[in-house]
Amino acid sequence: MTGFFQPAATLAVAGWLTGLLVVVALAAGVGLAFLFLKVAGGQTLARAKEQADQLIRDAQRDAETKAKDIELAAQQETLKRREAYEAETNATRNELKEAERRLSKREDNLDRKLDVLATKEKNLDEQDAKIAQREADVADKQGELEGLLEEQRNQLMRITGMNQEEAKRLLLERVEREVSQEMGEVIQRELVKSEEEARDNARRITLQAIQRFAAEHTAASTVTAVPIPSDDMKGRVIGREGRNIRAFEQATGADVIVDDTPGVVVVSCFDPIRRAVAAGSLQQLIDDGRIHPARIEEVVEQMTEEIQEKVVRFGKEACIEAKIQGLHPKISEMMGRLHYRTSYGQNILRHSMEVAYLCQIIAEELGLDGQIARRCGFLHDIGKAMDHEVEGGHPFIGMEFCKKFNERDEVLNAIGGHHGDIEATSPYTVIVMAADAISGARPGARRETLERYVQRLQQLEEIATAFDGVREAYAIQAGREVRVIVDAEKIDDGTSHKIARDIANRVEEEMTYPGEVRVTVLREVRTIEYAR
Repeated sequence: MTGFFQPAATLAVAGWLTGLLVVVALAAGVGLAFLFLKVAGGQTLARAKEQADQLIRDAQRDAETKAKDIELAAQQETLKRREAYEAETNATRNELKEAERRLSKREDNLDRKLDVLATKEKNLDEQDAKIAQREADVADKQGELEGLLEEQRNQLMRITGMNQEEAKRLLLERVEREVSQEMGEVIQRELVKSEEEARDNARRITLQAIQRFAAEHTAASTVTAVPIPSDDMKGRVIGREGRNIRAFEQATGADVIVDDTPGVVVVSCFDPIRRAVAAGSLQQLIDDGRIHPARIEEVVEQMTEEIQEKVVRFGKEACIEAKIQGLHPKISEMMGRLHYRTSYGQNILRHSMEVAYLCQIIAEELGLDGQIARRCGFLHDIGKAMDHEVEGGHPFIGMEFCKKFNERDEVLNAIGGHHGDIEATSPYTVIVMAADAISGARPGARRETLERYVQRLQQLEEIATAFDGVREAYAIQAGREVRVIVDAEKIDDGTSHKIARDIANRVEEEMTYPGEVRVTVLREVRTIEYAR
C-alpha cells in the first residue's frame, strides 16, 4: 500500500506544482500585460496631448486668419459705402445746383415778364386816356350833329307844312308799300321756285328709287288648290260619312272644299300659316294614300313643325337679304310668317323688303341715315303677321310688338304711323309712307279679283254722286281716278275745291284700295246765243 500511495502523492504534488506554475505564469503574464498597457497608454496620451496642442495651435492660427479676413472685408465694405455715399452726395449736390440754376432762370423770366406787363399797363393807361378823349370828342360831335339834325328837321317842317309825326307816318307808309310789293314778289318767286325744285326732286327721287329696285311678287289669296289625281281620291279625302274631312278640319283649323271641280280640292283659311299647314298636310296625305284620323293628326303635327322651321328660315334669309342686323329672333320669326301673307296678291314679305330698299334710297338722297330707314321700311308691316290673332290695326299691333324688344323710337313711330294712325315724329315715318305707296301703286305690284274690282269702281261712283250738286261720276283708269261732273249753276269754283276734298276724305275713310285714288271735279259753263 505504501508503494501504491507514493506514486499518487507524487502525481498530486506534480499536479499541484503544475497548477501553481500555471497560476504564476498567468500572474506574470497579467503583470507584463498591465506593464505593457501602462507604457503604451502613456505614449498614446502623450501623442493625443501633443495632437490636441497642435489642433489648438492650428485653430488659433485659423481664427486669427479669419479675423483678419473679416476685418479686411469690413474695411472694404466701409470703403464701398463711403464711396457710394460720396457719389450720392455729389449727385444730390449736382441736382440742387441744377434746380438753383432753373430757379434762377425762372426768376429772370418772371422779371422780364413783369417788365413787359408794366410796359403794357402803361400803354393801356395811355390808350384809355386816348379813348376817353375820343369819347369826349364823339360826344361833342354827336351833340353838334343832333343840333344840326334838329335844325334841318325844323326847316323841313316849315317847308312841308307837316309836323314830325305826320312826316314819320308818311315815310313809313311809303317804305311799307315799297317793301310789301318787293316782299310779295320775292315770296311769289321763291314759292314758285321751291315748288318747281320740290316737284323735280320728288319726281327724281321717286323715279330713281323705283328704277334702282325691282322685285318679283307672288300672288296668293285666302284659298289654296291642292291637285287630286282621281275622283276616287276625293272620296278617300272625305272618308266614311265625312270622318276624314272632319278630322282634317279639326286638326288644321282650315276649311276643305270638295266640289265638282275636277282634279282639285280647295283649302280655305284666313290664317296663312294654318292654310299652308293644311295644304301641305293634304298633299302629303294624298301622296301617301293612307288617309284616316290617326294618320291625319300625325301628318298635321309633322307639317306644323316643318312650316315653323320654314318660317324661321324665311325670316333669317329675309334679314340677310335686306341687310338688317341686330334683329331679335322673335321679330325675325314674325317677319318669316309674312312669307305666307299677301295683300291684293302682293306678298307682304317681299313687299317689306322692297319698301326697305326704297326707304334707304330715298333717305340717302335726302341726307338721312339709310340703315335706319331700311330698318323702318323692313318692319313697317310686321303687325300683319299677327293681326288675325290680336285685336287692333296692324300698325298698332306691330308697334307694340317691337316695343317689347327695345326697337328704337324712329322704328316704332314708322311702324305705328305709316298709315297716319299716329303723328309722325320722325322723317323716317314719312319716308316709309312714301315708299309703301310706291311699292303698292307701281304697275304689276298688286292685283284684285274681278268681283272686287267691279265692286270698288261702283263704290267710288256711289260716294262721288252722294254729294249735293254732283250730276255724274265716272271711275276710270282701273279705279285710280274718279271724274266728278258738277252742276255749274249750283257749284262755284270755290265750292268745287271743297267737294273734291270731301270726296277724297270719304274715299279714304270708307274704302280699301291699293295705291291712291285721284279725284277730279269738272265744272263746265256753256253760254249759247243765236244771231237771227
